[in-house]
Amino acid sequence: MPVLGEVKEGKANNIYNLGLKELPLEQIVQDFYQVEVSIRNDAKCAGLAEKKYGSLQFYEDAVFICLGTGIGGATFLQGQLVKPYRNAGSEYGHMVIQKENGIPCKCGRKGCFEKYCSMQVFKEQVKRILNLPENIEAKEIIEKIKENRKNEKLEQYIESYIQDLYIGLANIVKIVEPQAVALGGSFVYYKDILYTKLLEKIEQQKYLVEMPKVVLASLGNDAGMIGAIL
Repeated sequence: MPVLGEVKEGKANNIYNLGLKELPLEQIVQDFYQVEVSIRNDAKCAGLAEKKYGSLQFYEDAVFICLGTGIGGATFLQGQLVKPYRNAGSEYGHMVIQKENGIPCKCGRKGCFEKYCSMQVFKEQVKRILNLPENIEAKEIIEKIKENRKNEKLEQYIESYIQDLYIGLANIVKIVEPQAVALGGSFVYYKDILYTKLLEKIEQQKYLVEMPKVVLASLGNDAGMIGAIL
């Protein structure tokens, strides 16, 4: 089963978005249902699904980035999921991209990637700019963005979001040097609004950073559920 946080030896650790340091989730689920289970980080599950069945299946060195509540990741080198001895690794959301006056993160640091580019942050900012109700559905947010493309503040924010996303991706690429990067999570539903603009940004900056192929997760936001059985 996919879970948030760093997964190690049946425990979910450092679940910053929920304010939990350690949760023996595997044992809790097994005791409740009386069946054997295993747990893995949600982004790792989604990455495994994309590597086996989706947009990364033809690449040996690849990175999957899940843009959702936070930003998680999975790294594949020579066709294998990278599994560090200490923790799950590929916690790209807690890479600092804004050192000066960075936004505080629940992990205790400031300026983390996910504080600027998670889809939760993106949607909250859009709701603030367009004065949308707090309980508005995700599909409605997309429609409101399309209806307000001439809103100067909204366009400025989208440009800022794309710039931050590009910085984070460029950092990851320089460290891992993958053949491809797949972007998943609820980001996949913003293809016309965000993904197209990201590709334009990559093209504009191609002489500064040689980016690999950047694709959308072909299994959509269901990739985590599919990967949980692998």
